[in-house]
Amino acid sequence: MKLSDFKYELPDEQIAQYPPENRGDSRLMILNRKETSIDYRKFADIIDYLNEGDALVVNETKVFPARLVGFKEKTNAQVEVLLLRQLEETMWEVLVKPARKVRIGNRLIIADEIGCDVIDNTVSGGRVVKFDYNGQDFFDLVERVGDSPLPPYIKRPSEPIDKERYQTVYAKRTGAVAAPTAGLHFTEDILDKLVKKGVKIIPVVLHVGLGTFRPVQVEDLSRHQMDSEYYEISQESAEAINEVRDAGGRIIAVGTTTVRALETMATPDKRVKANSGWTDKFIFPPYAFKMIDGILTNFHLPQSTLYILVCTFAGYDFTVRAYQEAIDKKYRFYSYGDAMLIV
Repeated sequence: MKLSDFKYELPDEQIAQYPPENRGDSRLMILNRKETSIDYRKFADIIDYLNEGDALVVNETKVFPARLVGFKEKTNAQVEVLLLRQLEETMWEVLVKPARKVRIGNRLIIADEIGCDVIDNTVSGGRVVKFDYNGQDFFDLVERVGDSPLPPYIKRPSEPIDKERYQTVYAKRTGAVAAPTAGLHFTEDILDKLVKKGVKIIPVVLHVGLGTFRPVQVEDLSRHQMDSEYYEISQESAEAINEVRDAGGRIIAVGTTTVRALETMATPDKRVKANSGWTDKFIFPPYAFKMIDGILTNFHLPQSTLYILVCTFAGYDFTVRAYQEAIDKKYRFYSYGDAMLIV
C-alpha cells in the first residue's frame, strides 16, 4: 500500500482543542475485528469489554515541559528550544526556532541558572546542544522554566490545565516530549474497577518523541525511517505478559507506543522478552502482529504512522469505515479527542 491510501478529510471543528471536563468522559468506539461490527459507548464502559485474566499494558512514560524559551547571548534574539532526547548527561538533541538563525557556536541563555552551547547539527534539521546548569537537577529546572509542548494541531498556547491533563494518571518515568494519548482517558477509579474485575495492569516504557508524529514524506512506506525512541520492558513486566498469554488471556495495548514497544521485543513464538534500548519500528501493511490482541487508541492524523498502524491491525477497509462513522457522528479527534478500542 502507498501513503496516499491513508488520506482522509477531517473538519477542523472536530480537532479537540481541550480535554473533556473530566477524565473518562470521552466517547469510546468499539471495533470488533471478527464481526467487523462497531459499537458506540462512553469511555467508562471499557470495563465491560475487558475480561478477568486479560492484561492491559500501559506506557508509564511521563511528559516533561520540554519547550524552553530563551535568547541568543550576543544578539538577545528570542529562540525556542524543544528538547527531543538526552544523548549524554548534559548533551541533548533539540529542535530550535527560528532554525536558520541558530548556528554551531551560538550560546543560548534559557534562564539565570541554565544555558547551552550549540555544538552540532542533526540530519533531521535539529541541533545538538550542551547544557550547563550549575550542578542543579536538570529536570527540576526544566519543570520550573519549561512549557508543555502541545501538538501543532492544538491552536492555542499551553495552559496550566495541560500540566495535569496532558499526562496519564499512571505516568512515572520522565522522558517523553509528547503524551501517550490513549492513556489520558483513564481515571484511578476506572483502573481500580478493572483490577477488581481481574484485569492485570502491566507497565512498559516508551519515551514518546516527535518522531512518532513526524509526517511520512515518501509514497513508498518501506522507505520511511522512524526516529528512534527509548523503550524499556522490565523482566517483571515481560514475565507477567507471558503468563497472561500462556493462560489464554488477551494482551490489550494502551496506545500505539505500547504496541511498538511490545512488537519490538516479540519473539516468533508470540512471547515478549525483557529489554531496554532504542526502537525505530514502523508498522505498516502487511504485518503479522505477534504480541497484541487489542489496542486502545485515539483517532489519528491522516497519513501518520499511528493511523497506518491502526489500519494494519484493524484492517484497512474496516478502519476507513470506522473513521468515516466517527466523522459523521462528530467524534473528537487527536490528542485530547475520543477513543477507539479494537478487539
